[in-house]
Amino acid sequence: MSNDQYYGGQQYDPYANGQQNPADVTQTWEGQTWDTQYQPAVSYDQVQAARAAHAAQPPVQAPEPQDAYPQPYDHRPYEQQAYEQPYEQAHASHGGPAAYYAEPVAPVAPVAEVAVEPVAAPVAPPAAAAGEGPAYSSPTTSGNTRITDAQRARAEGRSPIIDPGMRPAALTAVLGLLLAGGASLGPYGLLVPLVLLQGLTAAGWFRLNGMWPARQGIALAFLGGLVADAALLATGREHAAAAILGTLGVWVLLCLVLQLRSHADPDERMYGLMATIASAALTVVATGNLGAAPDAVVVGGIAVAAAVLARALPLPGPVSAVAALLASAGAGIAAGGLTDLGSSGALLGLGAGVCALIGLRAAAYDYPSRFVHMTAGVALPLTAAAPAVYLLGRALA
Repeated sequence: MSNDQYYGGQQYDPYANGQQNPADVTQTWEGQTWDTQYQPAVSYDQVQAARAAHAAQPPVQAPEPQDAYPQPYDHRPYEQQAYEQPYEQAHASHGGPAAYYAEPVAPVAPVAEVAVEPVAAPVAPPAAAAGEGPAYSSPTTSGNTRITDAQRARAEGRSPIIDPGMRPAALTAVLGLLLAGGASLGPYGLLVPLVLLQGLTAAGWFRLNGMWPARQGIALAFLGGLVADAALLATGREHAAAAILGTLGVWVLLCLVLQLRSHADPDERMYGLMATIASAALTVVATGNLGAAPDAVVVGGIAVAAAVLARALPLPGPVSAVAALLASAGAGIAAGGLTDLGSSGALLGLGAGVCALIGLRAAAYDYPSRFVHMTAGVALPLTAAAPAVYLLGRALA
């Protein structure tokens, strides 16, 4: 026998000290073979050559893992740092569990802080156009709800009042002159501009309160005005107060019953109830022009026209209000000279002018849109002046 099989009277096993057979390293079968009993014979010289070649190769270092999150820096000395010794239940190719001990982890250098440039504050969006309704701010993720331009103006200390302007004032003046001309023709001549005034009042009040579309509420309020007109024409001008107050009471009860049948949320139901009652009340109150004396309606319509035109002039606030009141009183004197009221028309004109300014202020509140200005801004000055025209006309007659 050769010396590669026996050495010193004993069978020589070059792999008895735990070394792995290089043949097994280089010839690893991933699947089944045809002959599983075949074991090639390897000489001692081949084993020594393989060991020399393996020792001549440079050590291979495993690449460092690229963690998504850097490990925190350990400030303890290197000798006191704990060795990471994960235990894995893995089975080697020759069977049996094997424990793996990782090399000590090198300290990680602290991550340099990155300077972050300050982010500019978001620019507030410009105010919405007059015809687009109340604009809202951009949605946020901080839990703050969207706010309207009127709420933002209050928070910033600005006024949420926007006056209707010259165009609605011109339309109000035209409608006031139509009322004055229709009153001089008779009750049925006054009925046409009065119905137009009631329709603008019903629609404008709902939009002024942010409720649009509200066709049922607008129709209900407008119908109340028509019923009041019909009741006054049927009973006569001497029973105007009873016709107006009776219609108003019935319509308030009707609005209450209809809102109780609504399936909306309690808050929305309350808002709808108040808006419907207020719109119906204003529409019915406008019927006072039909129950007032014709001369009072003529003076009141001309006085309101003069007041709104003067209020729309580009003047400071207090100066504009004083100019509007003086214009209404002067128009009342001029219109009173054309009627039987005479100089007492100044008092009626002044009262109508005060009510007209109140109506303008209501139409200018809370950042109204162009639609509000062209409806409520046109109708509310004349509608608010109707009680003054009726009461002062009866008192001065």
